[in-house]
Amino acid sequence: MTKDSVKKFMERKQIEISAKRYGIDAMSAMAQGLFCSLLIGTIIDTLGTQFHIEFLTNPIFIVKENAYTIGGLAMLMTGPAMAIAIGYALKAPPLVLFSLATVGFAANNLGGAGGPLAVLFVAIITAEIGKAICGETKVDILVTPLVTIGSGIALSAWWAPGLGAIAMEVGRIVMWATDFRPFVMGIIVSVVVGVALTLPISSAAICAALGLTGLAGGAAVAGCCAQMVGFAVMSFRENKWGGLVSQGIGTSMLQMGNIVKNPRIWIAPTLTAAITGPIATCIFKLQMNGAPLASGMGTCGLVGQIGVYTGWVNDVASGAKAAITGMDWLGLILISFILPAIIAPVINAGCRKLGWVKDGDLTL
Repeated sequence: MTKDSVKKFMERKQIEISAKRYGIDAMSAMAQGLFCSLLIGTIIDTLGTQFHIEFLTNPIFIVKENAYTIGGLAMLMTGPAMAIAIGYALKAPPLVLFSLATVGFAANNLGGAGGPLAVLFVAIITAEIGKAICGETKVDILVTPLVTIGSGIALSAWWAPGLGAIAMEVGRIVMWATDFRPFVMGIIVSVVVGVALTLPISSAAICAALGLTGLAGGAAVAGCCAQMVGFAVMSFRENKWGGLVSQGIGTSMLQMGNIVKNPRIWIAPTLTAAITGPIATCIFKLQMNGAPLASGMGTCGLVGQIGVYTGWVNDVASGAKAAITGMDWLGLILISFILPAIIAPVINAGCRKLGWVKDGDLTL
């Protein structure tokens, strides 16, 4: 097969090996799949629990003694949702696209806390393999799903645990940072968890796996809010109200494609996290004593803030805390919303003056 024939084959199959296709299109689509499964499921469960909404907290079915609520079912579909979103971005034909549901489920579960990262790599390779084989035989209805699912499961078994281990290293850095005094720990935890929130790895899963609560959990909340609110406000001129909502209470991962194109747009929210983290731990003593998963959610559906409030309530009930004070509320509001909304745009304005960030760099 000549170089020219390979090129024509790839063009016919719409296989485009490029940083834009894999690092921007696929990653941006994956972020949407993550939001429509793990994040929205967590929000639904949190709302049901906090407001005692029965139809949201009652199991809708049970599988092998595991009960699933509406939110729990959405979270269970995280892998398939991300893989299908990636396949859609790569222009996969229907048989490949539908087969990616199984591949995504396998990669996400075998990858553990690094499930989203595993899904990204595995789904991209599998989708391209499926696209290459699709339509090449007279029994396409059998061959395409077999090849797509078979190669995807094999890659998941081979790569996903290792990718999951890499993601967990991020968690170990977080735990290592908690041994330091609050100032240093606040910076490290805030920056690391905030960055993990924006990357295609699950900061919420990492925080949950590590049981990240207390001051470390508070720093994690600060870092996540710095990324989400920071990106939402500093990109308002490009994305308007839709972008403010989708990033501010959705996910900053939507900016991942733009970060690949220009990593300097990440400077402002990351530096903001380094500033608000120690403010949270040293000045306001902000602690996350609710569900550890909420430490890695930031302002997504206000799950992080609800988690902090839940911790306050539990501490008051147990006698560990006398009462919820005005200083508590002031710290939560400043760290979660006001400081990121002020600091990130100011730093980003400096980046613009230096020519590091230009108009359109933050457009979703």
